[in-house]
Amino acid sequence: MSELVRSLRSFTAARIGLQAAGQSLATREVLQLAQDHALARDAVHATFDTEPLQTALAAMGHPVQSVKSLAADRATYLRRPDFGRQLGAEDAATLSASQLPGSPQPAVVVVIADGLSAAAPGAHALPLIRELAALSPARWANVPVVLAKQARVALGDAVGVALQAQLVLVLIGERPGMSAHDSLGAYLTYAPQPGRTDAERNCVSNIRPQGLGYAQAAHQLHWLVEQARSRGVTGIELKDESGPAPLHIGAPPANIGA
Repeated sequence: MSELVRSLRSFTAARIGLQAAGQSLATREVLQLAQDHALARDAVHATFDTEPLQTALAAMGHPVQSVKSLAADRATYLRRPDFGRQLGAEDAATLSASQLPGSPQPAVVVVIADGLSAAAPGAHALPLIRELAALSPARWANVPVVLAKQARVALGDAVGVALQAQLVLVLIGERPGMSAHDSLGAYLTYAPQPGRTDAERNCVSNIRPQGLGYAQAAHQLHWLVEQARSRGVTGIELKDESGPAPLHIGAPPANIGA
């Protein structure tokens, strides 16, 4: 392997300088490609197990509720993206009923959704929330959390309306690729309501230890939330100027099975 290839590999998980065997790829490279392809395919079809997350979040003091989109199953979810953006009437009514009369408007509600990779929220949502709580307990320590199955990003808008939230933060599994099958995306929307477009959201993507670390992602998201509340906007009107996260000792690792 040349020094150039070795140097490039230190900056990216892309397949660079694959080993050859004659006119073909080496068996090791072919097998690795097949494994990564299988992981990506499995991630799309995996079931979102919300029970460990619900138990861990409740133990941390977060009010937790669960909802489903209008997509009755995974096949429908993949064929009908519009169903994944809509909240059932029963779940919407349940969320609305959970708001006590006269209670203050939540500054931010977190929605943890399966998206196109249920492995992502299962692995990374809780460590990220722990980092946020460690960064600013006043803002994040007891933030309401909604666990959503068969969900697209826009489902957060319906959740935000039902809970009368000023902001909704959707943590969702991103479309898996050949180098990352468990990448978590975070989408922040001010004044959520059905019909919001992606131009009205801020996105922080590739949240995982091999991508954007939890501490940096938490730093960016907290900055965006505070600026969104101050300015009354998200999306293209709110440029992320948070900068690098200050060095600190991160939140302790979580064992959601404990």
